[in-house]
Amino acid sequence: MNNQKIIIIGGGFAGLAFLYKVGNEKSIKNLDITLIDQRDTSLEKPSLPEVALIGKDVEKVKIKLKPLLERKGVRFINSRVDLIDPDKQIVILNDNTQLPYDYLIIATGAVKDYEATPGFKEYAYSVCDDEQALKLHKRLLVFNGGNIVIGSAKTNWGTHQNVETLAAPCEGPIGEVMFMLDYNLRQRNLRDKSTITVFSPGKIFFEDVGPQVHNDMAPLLKECDFKIVTRKILKSIEKDRVVFEDGSSLPSDLTIAIPKYTSSPMIKNSNLGDEMGFILTDDQMKHTKYQNIFAVGDNNVKAMPKLGHIAIMQAQIAASAFIKELTGKGEVPKFKPEGFCIMNQGEKAILILSNYLFGGNIDLTFKGSIAHMMKWSFDEYYYFTKGHMPPEMMQQGLEVFLKDFINKS
Repeated sequence: MNNQKIIIIGGGFAGLAFLYKVGNEKSIKNLDITLIDQRDTSLEKPSLPEVALIGKDVEKVKIKLKPLLERKGVRFINSRVDLIDPDKQIVILNDNTQLPYDYLIIATGAVKDYEATPGFKEYAYSVCDDEQALKLHKRLLVFNGGNIVIGSAKTNWGTHQNVETLAAPCEGPIGEVMFMLDYNLRQRNLRDKSTITVFSPGKIFFEDVGPQVHNDMAPLLKECDFKIVTRKILKSIEKDRVVFEDGSSLPSDLTIAIPKYTSSPMIKNSNLGDEMGFILTDDQMKHTKYQNIFAVGDNNVKAMPKLGHIAIMQAQIAASAFIKELTGKGEVPKFKPEGFCIMNQGEKAILILSNYLFGGNIDLTFKGSIAHMMKWSFDEYYYFTKGHMPPEMMQQGLEVFLKDFINKS
C-alpha cells in the first residue's frame, strides 16, 4: 500500500486526540501525516479562567507544536489554510502552497467573533484565548469593586433534523468565571463592594443540563448572590453598560463575555459547511458528501454544546472509523454526546455531568475538593504529557466513581 497522506487542520484537543489514537495503532504502517495550524502552540483552553482569575502562568497552558509533532514523525506547518478543494483533494495555504491528501481531518474549532458585537473589543474582556485571558487578569489587578456583568452572546446555527442547538455555545466558562470571580473578590475584601449579574441568551441559564443540576446549582447561585437574567440577546457593549436587543441595559464597570461563535472562513470558502458554515457529518464524523473528510470538535454541527469533552469524543470516534477503514479491524464507538465540565470555585470545584439534553437520564453535580483535584489533575496531565488525554484506565475509574455517586444520590 502506498503511503496514505493524512492532513489534520488544527492542533487543539480534537486534532491531537485524533493524531494520538491513530499514531498508537501499530497495525498501520504507511501514513504520511501533516498537521497544520496558524498557531505554533496548542492551547489548553479549560485553564484560561485560571490565567485570568488567579494569575496562572500562561506558558503552562500552551504546548509547542513543532517539537512535539516532529518527535512523532509528523510534519508541522505553521500556516493558515485558506481553501480546501474536496474534489481534487487539495488543501491550499495562504501562500498558495497546495498540499494533496488522501484523508483530511478538520479540527479547526469555531471562530470567536469579537467583531460581531459593537464595543466588545474596546470595552469587554473574555477567557476565550490566551491574549484575552491575560488582558482580563491585568484588569482585575486594578479592579476595586463595582458592577460586573458576565454572559454570552447569542450564536445562530443552521437547521438540521435531530440536531440539538443552544442559544449560547457553552456556558461552562461563564459558570467558572463567575464562581472564581466571587472567590477572588471575597479574598480581596471586595465582594461587598461589587455586584455580579449573569446574563444568558437562552430561556434558562445552563440550558444544556436538566432539572436535577439546576436544583443542585440553585443554592450555590443564591449563596454567591448572583443575579441571573435570561432571554437577553447581546446588542452592544459600552464603557459603562451592556445593551440588549430588547432595549434593556445593565450598568457595568467590568464586562466579561463569550463572543458569538462563527465558523472558519476556510470552511465557508470551500462550501463544506451548512448555511452557517458548520460541517454536518454522519455519526462516524465523516462529511456527508466527502467520506474521506472528517470533522471533529466545534466546527462539527453535532458538537453541541461546544465542549472539549465532546471534541475529544468525536476525535476518538473519527480515529476509530479511520483505523477500521484502513485495517478492517476494531469497532467504532457510538456517538453519545453528553455535557461534562468542572468549574473551579477557588479552593473547591463543581463537576457537572449531564446527557439530559440528548434524552439521557444522567444529570448530576459533584461538588467539593475532590472535584477540584480532578480538574487540577486533568490540566496538569494534559500539559506535561503534551496534549495526551488521561489513560483509559483513569477514565474508566472516573466513570465507575461517577456511576457509584449516581447510585447513591
